Amino acid sequence: MNKDYEISKMKQKSLRQNKTNNLNTLLNNKQKETTKKAFSLIELLVVILILGLLVGLVAPRVIEQGAIAQRKLACTQMSSIKQGLKMFKLDNGSYPETDEGIEALVANPDADKYPNYSSSPYLEKVAKDSWGTPLIYIKDGSEFKLISFGPDKKEGGEDDGKDIIFPDCQK
Repeated sequence: MNKDYEISKMKQKSLRQNKTNNLNTLLNNKQKETTKKAFSLIELLVVILILGLLVGLVAPRVIEQGAIAQRKLACTQMSSIKQGLKMFKLDNGSYPETDEGIEALVANPDADKYPNYSSSPYLEKVAKDSWGTPLIYIKDGSEFKLISFGPDKKEGGEDDGKDIIFPDCQK
């Protein structure tokens, strides 16, 4: 029985050593995995530098496309106002006067002057340009002009701040 007891003790000791070895192996593997998964500071700085360069190259083009889209939208809005003005002229024989403005398309400015004014308005509401500024309407004889001051919201301007004038913006 002494022999059996010694064999049993040896097996227990061997099992404990195996468990300890397995635990050490698992911990070592985990540390190695952690080390392999981490990035060094230099690698992170290189990635940040690359992202910064990409943003520096791409951002101006994206912003430029937004400005172009806003100018095109202003021109499209002017085109829809043009349709309302044409309908107004068909019903009343002439375009509204400059002082009556685009508002004449929303409500009849003078029932005596425009007796054939449509029962429904030519526009639902007075339109504003892409930058939230009211459009300028000028009657020039038998023609008209619509003007948006653009993103700078001031008369005149150059390049991106240049005024948008209808019908010139359709060209």
